[in-house]
Amino acid sequence: MRILIADDEIVSRRRLQALLTTWGHDVVSAEDGSAAFDLLKAPDAPRIVLLDWMMPGMNGVDVCRAIRTERPEPYTYMLLLTAKDAKENIVEGLESGADDYLVKPWDSDELKARLRTGQRILELEDHLVEARETMRFKATHDHLTFLLNRGAIVDLLERELVRTLREKGCTIVILGDLDHFKSVNDTYGHLVGDEVLREAARRLLGSVRSYDFVGRYGGEEFLLVLNNCDTSQALLRAEEIRKGIAGLPIQTARGPLFLTMSMGVLSSKDWNQCGPAEILCQVDAALYRAKASGRNRSELARPNACGTPVVPTK
Repeated sequence: MRILIADDEIVSRRRLQALLTTWGHDVVSAEDGSAAFDLLKAPDAPRIVLLDWMMPGMNGVDVCRAIRTERPEPYTYMLLLTAKDAKENIVEGLESGADDYLVKPWDSDELKARLRTGQRILELEDHLVEARETMRFKATHDHLTFLLNRGAIVDLLERELVRTLREKGCTIVILGDLDHFKSVNDTYGHLVGDEVLREAARRLLGSVRSYDFVGRYGGEEFLLVLNNCDTSQALLRAEEIRKGIAGLPIQTARGPLFLTMSMGVLSSKDWNQCGPAEILCQVDAALYRAKASGRNRSELARPNACGTPVVPTK
């Protein structure tokens, strides 16, 4: 465990450092509160801190307050070391955000026990954070493909359209649908269908940039949101992505399968006056036209000459 010692008395600091090192800890030291605070702001900062109360500049209590305010996560376990043993001092130290309090001259066995308590608390906190992140992931991602689920991808699309309009940029929206996917399930079974969906998701993710968004819109439909794009490249980008699906067979337990994808494509710059619902309606209409025109192709959603969207009837 990495532990930070902050104490302006060099003898006391070195004694603590030697003791903690013999216990197997990786020790970092600071000669005052300000230096300790700077170290604790780093991404790889120690998670356990031993703070002397009385230090020049920021004292131990000041450091506790600052850390609790400015760096709530990951949690830092802070132990105050001081000669002040009055009840009001203990209350002040704990109210500042310290987790524990040890009066000087401290006993080494008591210090070791309190450090073990700190380690247990940090382990528990890490487990809770991991559980929270797991729940958050499950709430926003599709369980089969691990892509963003419909709710999450639509939410990100709405945010991206607002940002794009504010910055006068362009977002490309692509709605893709695997062609004849029902026949895969009917012929080979749903387990093979699941393999196809997972591989299609992997290829879609691999065909976009790290800051683009890909989600499973529903069934065999996938929604892609490409940020900061050139509107003239919308159809070209969709075709590149489409070819990534059709270019190679998908390996399954029943052998290789060739699958294609039809795509509806939309450039937000052509539809600046439309909200997310209308954008999705128009890109879905473009996908419909791609299907009706023979599949395995991309169709661009364009306003008509009067600027009114044209939606074909399915």
